[in-house]
Amino acid sequence: MNIKERLDFSCAVFDANGALVANAPHLPVHLGSMDRSVETIIRARSGEMRPGDAYMLNAPYNGGTHLPDITVITPVFDETGTRVVFYVASRGHHEDIGGLTPGSMTPRATTIEEEGVLIDNFHLVDRGRFLENETRALLSGGKYPARRPDKNIADLKAQIAANAKGEAELRRMVKHFGLDVVSAYMRHVQDNAEEAVRRLLAKLDDGHYRVETDQGTAVEVRITVDRENRSAKVDFNGTSAQQPNNFNAPEPVTRAAVLYTFRVMVDEPIPMNAGCLKPIEITIPEGSMLRPTYPAAVVAGNVETSQIVTNALFGALNALGSSQGTMNNLTFGNDRVQYYETLCSGAPAGPGFDGAAAVHVHMTNTRLTDPEILELRYPVLLEEFSIRRGSGGKGQWHSGDGTRRVIRFLERMHCAILSGYRTVHPFGLNGGGPGETGSNAVRRGDGSVEDIGGCAETLLEPGEAIIISTPTGGGFGTP
Repeated sequence: MNIKERLDFSCAVFDANGALVANAPHLPVHLGSMDRSVETIIRARSGEMRPGDAYMLNAPYNGGTHLPDITVITPVFDETGTRVVFYVASRGHHEDIGGLTPGSMTPRATTIEEEGVLIDNFHLVDRGRFLENETRALLSGGKYPARRPDKNIADLKAQIAANAKGEAELRRMVKHFGLDVVSAYMRHVQDNAEEAVRRLLAKLDDGHYRVETDQGTAVEVRITVDRENRSAKVDFNGTSAQQPNNFNAPEPVTRAAVLYTFRVMVDEPIPMNAGCLKPIEITIPEGSMLRPTYPAAVVAGNVETSQIVTNALFGALNALGSSQGTMNNLTFGNDRVQYYETLCSGAPAGPGFDGAAAVHVHMTNTRLTDPEILELRYPVLLEEFSIRRGSGGKGQWHSGDGTRRVIRFLERMHCAILSGYRTVHPFGLNGGGPGETGSNAVRRGDGSVEDIGGCAETLLEPGEAIIISTPTGGGFGTP
């Protein structure tokens, strides 16, 4: 469901050094961080790779983001089969990878072990042979194993097939143009992206912003621009220390947010690739919640903290108002089925435009499962999915309106919500008003409505419902 219906996956092409060349540009938190996964495999496997091999990982401290996001990496060899000339990779959010809660997005986790099966540099395909028994043993092992290994294996086979398609298309390109030409143009697109960002930096000013969260933490960023050299420093000193909860974001997540932000600022049709970051120096303090150390829990860092980082960057650039600042991560399931979705709100306002209502923005850009598919495959009823008209933050330009979603359960189900801005209001910018806070509640069988807060787990009986109202971004400019 995550991959087929919600499109919570990404595919990308990398050069021989593991630098991002091009990608399917719809999920920024994946695409700006996948190169770290490729670099990990290059470091660990260089010299022993063979044609037909593929590897996978999700390790947050070694190139991954959070455990449900599994990256499959395939080296592409030259015609002689002796030299790797490209890499292709695909990343998909698996519906369950184990952990305390069905759906593997528990707010209760305080260590990585409680979030599911950690996969670090695993040999998935050996010269064309899928290592199914070894993969099944990995997924079924550990203290909190994956609940449906068969489903993980089916998704992994789909990722391998996607990589095979990418490899075939690269080979077709090389056959037509020649390896030297294809390799040269891979360098050219990165050089072009670098130059586009440098032209942008020559026009930007220094900036600073600090964004507070419901957890009492803050992400602080200072951007220092060297117009003469057309470069910039992005410094996250001042950000809160590593947390005992799971809102810690591995370094690749913050790097992905920086890449995304500066790519958005470039008003030119360039692909997002490694060249965008060449003029930018990123400083992330060790031991902060943006560079956690093992065994810190990280599942909310990828989805929640990434949105905070993005808001802080746009605030420092004085370029875009706050978004809702959360993905409203909803999971439910049992031993038979597991489901995960993120909920949209309004798009941010900016200088000269209002935000659109009810759309995914920034680091998430997935779809919601169609109601018919949701109700066909899961024991739930979608009672309501509506736009909260007039809820967007006010200003000279208004943020887009948020949403309300009500799902009734038809059998006993475990439900979890990971979300933010249930107490702190999303900020307005340049005199714009704050956005509205969101809320999460459960309607019990007796008709009572119970507020469960921003991060919670609960059991729902048949007939009971989860009710989620998403927060909204702040306005931009004085009304």
